[in-house]
Amino acid sequence: MNRSFRSTLIIFTLALVFGGTVVEANGQNILGEILKRMDMYNKSLQSLQANVTMVKHNPQLNVSDTSIGSTSYLPKNGKRSMYVRIDWTKPTEEMISVIGDKYELYRPRLKQVIRGKVDKAKNNASAGGALGFMNMSREQLKANYETTLLGEENVKDGTPTWRLLLVPKVRTSYKTAELWVDKDGTPRQVKITEHNNDWTTVFLENIRKNETIAANRFKLNIPSDAREVK
Repeated sequence: MNRSFRSTLIIFTLALVFGGTVVEANGQNILGEILKRMDMYNKSLQSLQANVTMVKHNPQLNVSDTSIGSTSYLPKNGKRSMYVRIDWTKPTEEMISVIGDKYELYRPRLKQVIRGKVDKAKNNASAGGALGFMNMSREQLKANYETTLLGEENVKDGTPTWRLLLVPKVRTSYKTAELWVDKDGTPRQVKITEHNNDWTTVFLENIRKNETIAANRFKLNIPSDAREVK
């Protein structure tokens, strides 16, 4: 699996399912209120659609790549697995679908498709670990993460947010995660910093919650002549 897809899964899993799972550390009173709002967001979320901007930065070369697109999300419940779809439109068209632990990545320009299981994809332990957040309890997260409130900050569309820093207590595939949460408890932006200091930021805007999304929305329309890449 390529690095772009791996980072995308990490970011989106954190952004979409981290609501209600952050651990209190410093600033107990403020973090308590943030947790309360995130819990309300998480419990009320039945579906999510949003526009998305992803920036990947290499500090050694001082270069950034920006991707623009949209996402749809259905959380896991008693009747179905988690569903995620990401449609990148710029700089190139690319579609990603994740249903449970299975993924498809389709590149129309190349007529190329990659399929597999998330936790068994080559060099993709990080994505599997990120998707594992879906099944982690608050107690497990408290045992594994230290969380600090960094302060208040407006994201790029002007929305006021709280900015949180999450540091794994044991080594993971990334060094830190930062989460920007708005007044309604909705994660609006996530930043993942890897051990080599490369970082990826994903920003969600025009968020639509709890609109009806048909399950077939997450099935990619892949032509029969697409070449499958292992």
